[in-house]
Amino acid sequence: MAFINDNYLELQDSYLFSTIAKKVNEFVAEHPEKKLIRMGIGDVTRPLAPAVLAAMHTAVDEMGQKETFKGYGPEQGYDFLHQAVQSYYEQMGVSLETDEIFISDGAKSDVGNITDIFGNENIIMVPDPVYPVYVDTNIMSGREIIYLDSNANNDFLPLPPTDLEVIPDIIYLCSPNNPTGSVYNREQLTAWVKYALDHNSIILYDAAYECFIHDASLPRSIFEIEGAKECAIEFCSLSKTAGFTGTRCGYTVVPKSLKALNSDGDEIVLNKLWLRRQTTKFNGVPYIIQRGAAAVFTAEGQSQIKENIKYYMENARIIAAAMKAKGIEYYGGDNSPYIWLKCPNNMKSWDFFDYLLNEIAVVGTPGAGFGNNGEGFFRLTAFGDRNATIEAMERFKSLNF
Repeated sequence: MAFINDNYLELQDSYLFSTIAKKVNEFVAEHPEKKLIRMGIGDVTRPLAPAVLAAMHTAVDEMGQKETFKGYGPEQGYDFLHQAVQSYYEQMGVSLETDEIFISDGAKSDVGNITDIFGNENIIMVPDPVYPVYVDTNIMSGREIIYLDSNANNDFLPLPPTDLEVIPDIIYLCSPNNPTGSVYNREQLTAWVKYALDHNSIILYDAAYECFIHDASLPRSIFEIEGAKECAIEFCSLSKTAGFTGTRCGYTVVPKSLKALNSDGDEIVLNKLWLRRQTTKFNGVPYIIQRGAAAVFTAEGQSQIKENIKYYMENARIIAAAMKAKGIEYYGGDNSPYIWLKCPNNMKSWDFFDYLLNEIAVVGTPGAGFGNNGEGFFRLTAFGDRNATIEAMERFKSLNF
């Protein structure tokens, strides 16, 4: 009989969204007359941009002609998309070689799979609250995890620790942050890069929400920081940038100058390891999807998706205004589509979830589902319909706390 990976038994049940679904379904069954407004899940609602659709339609037609049909493509992505992403980074002042860019089916996959190229003896540091994938993928491998306090005292933007007895080998950072919506400034991110370089640590930088940063003083890529190519891997996604949550496409940047040690103490280039991993375990993103993704980075595509981003950020402004009107402490909502609010009257996260559901039929996400430091906080997203967002906030302002 085969043996399992016992580390999977150490995982907590993924109860957060299943519990939310159960509570919502029960509420809908008991109150069919009430209009439910969902502001919990981080899925987009705006359709794909016309430029993206046009590119996909052309690619579909190509697949129907012998002369332009595509079979297996390169596992790391087609050159035309590499070049499009490369040009996008150049606009941020970041110079990349095209073979430092790897096309994938989304940031979540790569954030989880990147652990394949690292030894299980590595010590991992993650902020708390945290995107659950960072934690669970390392538990699956049996790695030691240490938690960095991300809380109201540091505006949910923790800086490098000075009092740790153990130095982390791998550090997860996310900015703009999911779930808190907080964004590192250039000085703060520089401190993290310096810490990683000083301690020979590697930063896994999740930049899935970089497109929502409109403040030009804030870095959208960790590679805007000097020295980052020697200590960081960056994960990006078109899910929120261009509505690809259902079509699936993202990209990961692994600089050639980034190295780690093998068991003999020799330095190994991680770019080559990730290429080897991808060509072995991943068959690549479909050609049609990659053509649509490339259209995102054209002048026409950028203009169209920026309209969608403006739409979501206006939703965020509406939510933030409602928080201010009620005197609720909150984070995010400015350069991020997430609003992370402190539950009023010291309510627990799940109690506040029940309160909003039963009193005004609005669904959000309890902060406790993202870690211990999420208790007492609550996440609302700006990805909904405009009219529904306005109505939800009018209901919210009617509450008495």
